[in-house]
Amino acid sequence: MLIEDIKNEIRKLELSERIILVQDIWDDIVDSNEELPLPEWQKKELDKRLAAYDANPGKTKPWNEVHKELLKKYEKLD
Repeated sequence: MLIEDIKNEIRKLELSERIILVQDIWDDIVDSNEELPLPEWQKKELDKRLAAYDANPGKTKPWNEVHKELLKKYEKLD
């Protein structure tokens, strides 16, 4: 079955069925997460960010504050 055929079949499902399907797909992805290779540059970046946090955990900002700042920044670009 082609991807487009699968997508067309999914569109025929009720919304609640599609939500359950998405949840099942995400669960399957999580279960097979170890199979996905993480490039070395991403590992280094994650290590760098974790070290920066460990060195100064008080320097972080809550997500809602970061979100507001990003909204302001990108509203100015419009």
